[in-house]
Amino acid sequence: MFNLPIGLRTKVAILSLFLLCLPWLGYQYVWEMEKYLRHGQEKTLEGTTQALATALHERPKLFNNQASFLTQVKKGRDLYAYPLSGPIRLDGKRKDWQAYWHKALEYGESNQLYKRDPNQPLTVHFTHMVGKYAGYLYAFFEVRDPHVIYRGNNTLSIDKNDHLAIATLAPDGQFKRYIVSTMKDGWISAFKLPNDPKQTTPVVPEIKIQGQWRKTAQGYNIELRLPLAMVGSKLGFAIYDVNDANTKQLDAIVGTSAIDDVNKLGTVLVPSPEIEQIIKGMGHNHSRIWVLDNHGRVLARSGNLHDNQNNWARSFTKKPDQNLWQHLKQQYLHPLYSKILITPPKDFIDTLQDSTLLEGSYISTALTGQQGSGWRLTPDKKAVVLAAASPIWIDNNVMGVVVAEETTHGIRTLRNKALEQLFDMIITVMGMGTIALFIFASSISSRIRRLRDDAEQAIDSQGRITRHIIASSNRDEIGDLSRSLANIVSRLSQYNHYLENMSSRLSHELRTPVAVVRSSLEHLSLQPLAPTANKYVIRAQEGVNRLSMILNNMSEATRLEESIAQAETEIFPLSDVISGCIQGYQLTYPQHQFTLTMPSHAIFITGVPEYIAQLMDKLIANALEFSASNHPIAISIDTVDPTKSEPLEKGKSDRSKQIQISVFNQGPPLPDNMAEQIFESMVSVRHPEYLPPNTSQHHDKPHLGLGLYIARLITHFHHGHILAQDHTQVKTQQKGVEIQVKLPITEPIS
Repeated sequence: MFNLPIGLRTKVAILSLFLLCLPWLGYQYVWEMEKYLRHGQEKTLEGTTQALATALHERPKLFNNQASFLTQVKKGRDLYAYPLSGPIRLDGKRKDWQAYWHKALEYGESNQLYKRDPNQPLTVHFTHMVGKYAGYLYAFFEVRDPHVIYRGNNTLSIDKNDHLAIATLAPDGQFKRYIVSTMKDGWISAFKLPNDPKQTTPVVPEIKIQGQWRKTAQGYNIELRLPLAMVGSKLGFAIYDVNDANTKQLDAIVGTSAIDDVNKLGTVLVPSPEIEQIIKGMGHNHSRIWVLDNHGRVLARSGNLHDNQNNWARSFTKKPDQNLWQHLKQQYLHPLYSKILITPPKDFIDTLQDSTLLEGSYISTALTGQQGSGWRLTPDKKAVVLAAASPIWIDNNVMGVVVAEETTHGIRTLRNKALEQLFDMIITVMGMGTIALFIFASSISSRIRRLRDDAEQAIDSQGRITRHIIASSNRDEIGDLSRSLANIVSRLSQYNHYLENMSSRLSHELRTPVAVVRSSLEHLSLQPLAPTANKYVIRAQEGVNRLSMILNNMSEATRLEESIAQAETEIFPLSDVISGCIQGYQLTYPQHQFTLTMPSHAIFITGVPEYIAQLMDKLIANALEFSASNHPIAISIDTVDPTKSEPLEKGKSDRSKQIQISVFNQGPPLPDNMAEQIFESMVSVRHPEYLPPNTSQHHDKPHLGLGLYIARLITHFHHGHILAQDHTQVKTQQKGVEIQVKLPITEPIS
């Protein structure tokens, strides 16, 4: 794996990611809060139902006219009058009933009361429903009968044809029956029958029963209404079917219940206006209220779930003041929140909106005399509905149930608002915390980088102390490190100064004893000595000469360093200086061969010609020591292609345009890891394994490693660069060492 450097700011940025735990913790806290809010909503809703049930306790008159005292309710026999949104136009058409028609009931084989021939199929069926509006009971019958037989124009009989029979236990306790029979399509004719079920002769026409008879392709429709004052707690309808107009025999009877006996009648439940008035005031609590009988049938209803926001979210309905922060939230944060937090939808499907019968475990619990509650999910899974139920007591019997329903939209809205405020605060804290940590890390890293730069600038590439580190006054760890480094650099500077001046002091101190020894040997050589003693005098003189040469070399480097600081530069042709030097080397060392390759045009640089000549002296001297006499020393001068850069102004140097001086000698390669160190002071590689076999004539010369060190001093003075590398010549395939010196070119002033 790659070991990538990671800065302090990056590390602090990574550590600041732990701040992301704050939103998660806040989110979990709000979820826990929502659980408690739901529990509180459940208890509040149970309290609402209990308060309303208390208002209905021990009021039997509200339930006497209903089916609350029946042991069970049978669908189809026990009717429910649905509340209608408006009056029905009595035209015999189903148009006004279309919105409620999905609640209509089908009557057929299972509802036949009489059949003349059991072996013949039943030919009459009907679909039926009743509704209530403004003191009237409306009824609609869609009858499928292939043979419609009307009452004759000249007959007094009203039951020898297709007709509708109605029976009810009137509010006054009397069993009353009616027949709806007609001679043709149009306005119906209703007749009141005798109280005795065995008699069918009509007594008087009943003008309070109004409606229309309309023939259809499948049979006929009957649409009618009668006042609620005529209808008691029991009610039954029956269709009488006659198929032969000649015999006028009754073929079948299909009805909601038997109508010949008051005890066989079914019940009819008409939503109680009294109960509706009681719960109407509860509609302001933003809950939907149901009042059910002990069979789960709806007696009254108030409220709507779609308009329900309940009390939990009221505090957030007020719009906040529009300031800059609110504008930023609306512009940038809320679109982000809308993707994370789901806004409670208002267009959910409520299948119980027009229900007439409610079921559920909470209702069953309430019918046993205990409070109950439950949660349910709407069919489209967009809303969660909470329902609570409380029993209604009459004479220690549960006669009904009060049910209250609310959605959790209010709590979800409250949760979303709480999360938004929490996220706003967390984002602010995280932003400010991250910025503070980033500024803190930037301050620390900048101080460390500044200390690093001071340490690097305090020591040059040769290891010299060029400047001191300014100690920091801060009382922290970085300040302590700065003061420690400043103290270290100061002591190293003193030590380097001592080492740099040691050679000059040493050469100065040694010259006097060397001169004394030299003069003593000269005087001694003038005295007559034995042949054996004369030999030792000669060896002593050679040692003194060698010591004098060492002192001269040490003094040369010191003098050059001092003179470079005061040297005056000029523009001169480099090629002329180098070619002149090569000619001198050829005369000085006739046993060696020198080759020079350089451009035909003159190349100018800015510097000191004498220093360049001294540079070449050191390079050639190094090449001679590591090259055999029968191998030539190759010197080449190359320039950069001038088309790759813009022309220079006259008298200006350009370091991007350089001239390269290469000195190549065939011989042994460079020692390992010595390509840079050979240019250091007092570094010399003169081991026999690094010298050619025939260069023993140089072994007796003193070598202090100052030659290439002086070459580097001169190169740096001319703003150049020097390096040594193993090299193989392309043409001759000779292996050796090449020293390259690169110097910037100067455009001469004409």
